[in-house]
Amino acid sequence: MANEIASALRLSIIIPVYNDWRPLLECLKSLQQQVSAPQFEVILVDDGSEQAAPSALIQQSERPYPVDFIRQVHVGVAAARNAGIKHSTGSVILFTDADCRLAGDCLSNLAAKVTSFPQHDCFQLHLTGECSNVAGRAEELRLRTLQKSRLQPDGRIQYLNTAGFAIRRERIDVEKGLFNPGALRSEDTLLMAEFMQRGELPFFVQDALVYHRIVFPVVGCFRKDLRTGWLEAKSEQAMNASGARIRMSDLQRFQTLMGMWRTAGEDSIGRAAWFLLLARRLVRRVGFGLSTLSS
Repeated sequence: MANEIASALRLSIIIPVYNDWRPLLECLKSLQQQVSAPQFEVILVDDGSEQAAPSALIQQSERPYPVDFIRQVHVGVAAARNAGIKHSTGSVILFTDADCRLAGDCLSNLAAKVTSFPQHDCFQLHLTGECSNVAGRAEELRLRTLQKSRLQPDGRIQYLNTAGFAIRRERIDVEKGLFNPGALRSEDTLLMAEFMQRGELPFFVQDALVYHRIVFPVVGCFRKDLRTGWLEAKSEQAMNASGARIRMSDLQRFQTLMGMWRTAGEDSIGRAAWFLLLARRLVRRVGFGLSTLSS
């Protein structure tokens, strides 16, 4: 059955890169280790990195899949993903990030769902954190709670994260692209707003697992959160104009945090992860507020 699915489908896996070459090598290694996967190509889009790509990345002789490496000036991740779409040839486009690692059966499980559910055009893969440290545990806690709370009874999910998101090629205007190129952050949330306007939600692929690795130390996480909050505010106006309610209210945020506290359990690492998650959210809100005040 797996071989029949693999022969009927071709994936284009698009990975934007901006200086994060080291985790990218682990991401590519996880693709090399896929079992019973459909045919796929990998498209790396260098969004104007300041650091040169390592030689190990350029060498493709040992990889069982083709890699198309393209480079552009630094204009943002949304434009990078759109550039990848233009170079793609697959019938299904899969987006992931350089700091992600796919489980060995991820692509085969995704292919099975895409084939078995032709009524769905979009698919959200199951995201989790790598729990090797407190930051990774916090990410796992965040993703588990969000995905559980937004999963619908019919198997669709009110959640879209381009760390693991797939869409049929026929649903994309290849020349125009899928993402708003003006969004320097939250481009996936903007896309979700568009889907909700049309009454669409991605289908959740529970058994297609993607691990998101936190590559920054704690201080680096806070810096990233401050910048993320700043850039997210720039996308807020477009989200409000869509008419779709994506952002959680303050009450919903509080309820989500309390749900994460219960999920964290009684162990000290789980509680430390929760406090780190709370601190990161506060820093992100500070960045958001500062950006709003400056505009």
